[in-house]
Amino acid sequence: MRRSLKYLFYIFTVHTILVFYATFFLSKEAWAFISGGLFYILFGVYFLFELYRQRKKSKELRGEEWVPLVDKKGKITGQAPRSQVHNGSKLLHPVVHLQVINRNKALLLQKRSGSKLIQPGKWDVAVGGHISIGETLEQALKREAFEEIGLKDFSAKLIKTFKWESEIEAELVYLFTTYDYKNIRMKQDSTSSKKMESLNKYSDEVDEIRFWTKKQIENHLGENIFTPNFEMEFQLLKDLKLI
Repeated sequence: MRRSLKYLFYIFTVHTILVFYATFFLSKEAWAFISGGLFYILFGVYFLFELYRQRKKSKELRGEEWVPLVDKKGKITGQAPRSQVHNGSKLLHPVVHLQVINRNKALLLQKRSGSKLIQPGKWDVAVGGHISIGETLEQALKREAFEEIGLKDFSAKLIKTFKWESEIEAELVYLFTTYDYKNIRMKQDSTSSKKMESLNKYSDEVDEIRFWTKKQIENHLGENIFTPNFEMEFQLLKDLKLI
C-alpha cells in the first residue's frame, strides 16, 4: 500500500510539472493534451502495471511453500508463504530442531549449504526445518530428519520450546534431542571400518555433517563458524547437563 501511494505521488508530481511547463512554453493544443489526455494515460499505464504485478505475485505465491503462523503459546493464528516469514516481517512461525548426541556427548552438526539464504556455510543443529500446514510436531521432525541427514526410525524427546528472533525472521522453536541415530545414513571412513565420524552429504541443503566434541565447539564459539541459534542451543544443552 505504501509503495503504491509513493508511485501515485511521483506520477502526480511529474504530471503537475509538465502542466506548468506546457502552460508557459508549449502550444494550447499541447497543454490541453498534457493536462487532460496524458493524465489518464499515465494513470492507466500505472494501473495496468499494478494489475500485472499483483497477478504475477499471486501466481508465485500459489506455487510456494506455505507455513502456519502461531502465537507465543503455539496456537495457530494464520498462515503465510515462506518468503513472507523470511523478509523481516517477524511473523512468528513454528520450526523443529533436533540435537543428535552420541555416547561421548558429542553433537552431530550440519554445515549449511553455501546457497542458503540464511546463515550460508555455517555449522548448525543437525536437523532444523519448518512445520508444514497440517503437520504435527512429530511428523515434521521425522520428515526433516530424513530429508536433511537421512535419519529415520528414531525416538526423540522435546526438551525446550522458545522464541528465536533474528533480523529477518521470528521462530517458535521446538527443540528435541535424540541418542538414537543408528539408522542414520553414513559412509565408511576411508581409514577405518567404523561408521562414526564421517557421514555423507544427504541433502542439497547440507554440505557436510559430522560429530563435534564439546571442547571442539567451545574452541570456536564466537568465530562466526556456528549459527547464532546453535550457539544459544549449545549453552542450553550445557545448562541442562545433556552434554
